[in-house]
Amino acid sequence: MHINILYEDNHLIVVEKPVNIAVQGDQSGDKCVLDYLKDFIKQRDNKPGNVFLALVHRLDRPVGGVLVCAKTSKAASRLANTLRLRQMERSYLTIVHRLDRPIDEKWTDYLWKDRQKNLVYSVSKNKKGSQKATAYYKTLETDPHHQLSLMKVKLNTGRSHQIRVQLSSRKCPIWADHRYGRMTKEEAGEQIALWAYSVSFKHPTRDEVIYVTCPPPKNKVPWRYFNIEDKENRPS
Repeated sequence: MHINILYEDNHLIVVEKPVNIAVQGDQSGDKCVLDYLKDFIKQRDNKPGNVFLALVHRLDRPVGGVLVCAKTSKAASRLANTLRLRQMERSYLTIVHRLDRPIDEKWTDYLWKDRQKNLVYSVSKNKKGSQKATAYYKTLETDPHHQLSLMKVKLNTGRSHQIRVQLSSRKCPIWADHRYGRMTKEEAGEQIALWAYSVSFKHPTRDEVIYVTCPPPKNKVPWRYFNIEDKENRPS
C-alpha cells in the first residue's frame, strides 16, 4: 500500500492515513498503518533490524487525514507530553446534516464509552467513568440544496469518537456516519465525511513549530459539494 508522506525528518514522520485502515493492530488482525510504515522505512532505508515507530495520536479506522508518528524514543516521549499538555493543535473538516443556525463556539460534554459495544455516549458528568470532552466548532459553509453544512473542528481533548458523538447528540450527525448518524439512500456504503485536516506542534528536538495540512478528497461526494480549497485558506 502506498501511504502519502506529508513531512519527515530524523525524528518524525507525518503521513496521510488511508481511510478504513486501523492505525495500529487490533482484534481484526488486519495489517495497520504502523505495519505498512515500518515495512516501507525498513526497505527504503535498508535497515537490518527492527524499525522503531510510535504512534503519537490516533484516528478512527474510517477516518483519513493527518497522522503523526515518532521515529525515535526521544521524540515519542516528548510528543506524548506535548499531547498530554494539550499543546498539539489538531483540526478536522467534517460535513454534517444541515444545522439550524451557523455555529462558532466551544462545545463541552461528558462522554462515556461502552467498551463491549465500542460505542460512546454523551452522559451526565456524574456518571462513573465519564470524561470531559471539549472542542471548537465552526460552520464554514451551508449547501441548501443538499441540506449539508461544512464545519471545521479544533480539538481541545481527544476522546474516543468525540467529534462524531458531539455532533450526533446535537441532531446534526456527520454525513455517512454509520455508527452515530442517520442513514439515507445516498449515504449507504459511502465513506464518513470526517477528515483530519491539520496538525501543529513544537518539534521535539528543535525550536521550530511544525504545521502540516492535508485536504480531503475534493472530487468525492460529499466533499465536492463545497469549495474546500477556498475554506483551507480562510483564517481559523
